[in-house]
Amino acid sequence: MTFPLGEWIVAHADAPHHLGRSGMVGSLTTTPKVIAGTRGGDPRELRSRLAQKLKVDAARVFLTTGATEANLDALVFLYREATRRTGRVPRYRTPVPDYPPLAEMPKVLGFRSVGPRETADLVVCSQPNNPTGTLASTEEFEAITRGSASVLVDETFREFTAAPSLAGEGRRGLWVSGTFTKVYGADALRVGYLVPPPEEVVRCRHFADYALHDLADTSVAGALAVLDHRNEILRESRGLFRENFAALRARVRGVPRLAAPVWFDRGDGVLPGDTLARRALDSGVLVCSGSFFGDATGVRVTLTRRTFPEDLDAYVAVRDRFL
Repeated sequence: MTFPLGEWIVAHADAPHHLGRSGMVGSLTTTPKVIAGTRGGDPRELRSRLAQKLKVDAARVFLTTGATEANLDALVFLYREATRRTGRVPRYRTPVPDYPPLAEMPKVLGFRSVGPRETADLVVCSQPNNPTGTLASTEEFEAITRGSASVLVDETFREFTAAPSLAGEGRRGLWVSGTFTKVYGADALRVGYLVPPPEEVVRCRHFADYALHDLADTSVAGALAVLDHRNEILRESRGLFRENFAALRARVRGVPRLAAPVWFDRGDGVLPGDTLARRALDSGVLVCSGSFFGDATGVRVTLTRRTFPEDLDAYVAVRDRFL
């Protein structure tokens, strides 16, 4: 990762108390055993298995090397279609705070960013939200996406919950991306997927024939092995998240219900994120300033490591001195 948030995490990965990584890689014992020794797999089977899980037609599932590629592919396609349809530079908006690539990638491709109350050709968001860890209700999601022709939802953290994928609704204009990296901790596989809305499948297939990469056989095989042992991995991953969430709530008051292993700490209202993140790092604690996510009023703390209770104690000590 070379964008600022990724650079911050990588540059300080040796911090004694690491509360910056949002995925379960390195924290699970099940996933490494499951994918060890896998050889080859059929992409058609993987698409079929994912389609069953997402409750969509298999023709709607496009395999990618991760959610980042899936989001990029969707944005390139949507930029082309919106420009063709309107004859102008397409507009997009992203809620604040949200994951930096979701907010910045459209701008890099040429979309024009607009405010939260302006009409947009596209809304891009994560669900559950990164960095807050909260899952928007139906009403909140409608408010976020109102007035847009298309919506791209990154469901990277969804499987930490029992919530069904929004892709299964078949909603017009709704694109969904996902990955094997977060809840499964299978970063080494580099497998993700993109699910366009039903009305765009044919055109997206033509686009994909030229724009998407084929996955390595070992990646496909590893992803199939993960799905074979999905329940076992989810028990471990969700169980670790629940334990860490309980530790967080026992230690810090006012923590909301989290649907993903990330917490946006604003203290009792506002915490200067940049200053607190630097102070924490001086004490060997890695957290991420909210400024990376467009909101400098707090820091993101992750709940993905088995050492979380001890790491949290170290962070709270810094936090208490800071407050």
